[in-house]
Amino acid sequence: MKNFLAHLFFPRHSNNQRARFIHNQIIFLVALLLLGSSFAIQTTRQQAPSVLGVSIDISSQDLLTLTNQKRADAGLAPLTLDSQLTIAAQQKAQDMFAKQYWAHYSPTGESPWDFIKAAGYPYVYAGENLAKGFSSSSDVVNAWMASPDHRANMLSANYNDVGFAVAQGNLPGDNNTSLVVEMFGSKYLAARSQTPPVVVAPTTPSPTLTPAASSSGTKVIPTPTQAPVLAAVKTQPLVNSAFVTKVTSLFLLSLFLLIFGIDLVMTESRKTIRLAGHSFDHLLFLIGILIIAISIGFGVIG
Repeated sequence: MKNFLAHLFFPRHSNNQRARFIHNQIIFLVALLLLGSSFAIQTTRQQAPSVLGVSIDISSQDLLTLTNQKRADAGLAPLTLDSQLTIAAQQKAQDMFAKQYWAHYSPTGESPWDFIKAAGYPYVYAGENLAKGFSSSSDVVNAWMASPDHRANMLSANYNDVGFAVAQGNLPGDNNTSLVVEMFGSKYLAARSQTPPVVVAPTTPSPTLTPAASSSGTKVIPTPTQAPVLAAVKTQPLVNSAFVTKVTSLFLLSLFLLIFGIDLVMTESRKTIRLAGHSFDHLLFLIGILIIAISIGFGVIG
């Protein structure tokens, strides 16, 4: 057993002075196993999401709290959860699932302004942030804050109100994904501005705005006393596939880096001369694993 482990992990005469674990055949086998396991995980997630899926815990209440925390840190007034903007955000989410898109404008041309107006909100300023594929409210807000355009919406002094939609469904290329819509608005000019503010017109949406269309095609005008609906998506499968995949990727990455480190130290100390090497190929393989590892569990904002 001792010789077998040494043959796998240390350069020696029996493995042509390169640890067997980093020979091309083993690396190719590991790549095939990763591809096969990825396909198996995706198939199981679609067939049995309660057994093998992604843990999600996102709520509009948490999103509101975190958004207002960011605004407080910037010295801004908190946003008020508005029922009309909430309805507009919900209609946007429903429309994206119904028409299978994730973009600033719907396939039939509806803009975010159309949904805000259809919900009966008489805006002077309006904006929208989108997110999909995230597993927690904090991840969503942190991703928005890391993007200059989305951050500008969240920290705009022109906004007084906000509405959220949190939903789960299927989009092209994303089965059973989480979807978040955040709509901002103000019904009057910002009193805090030193210069006359620019009114946001329906024909000039900001880069962070995305469209939403009413699935029924009818206007929904809630009464002023209607309470905003607090939405949430919370799933807890038996096995969290994102966690398992990330841990596996990081383990393989650490293992390969360790073996390469041992290989480098031992060959340098022994002044070993090799007729051929594949260090560059191995490096590309490790970079690929690293990219997979750090990207798992991260969603996309729009």
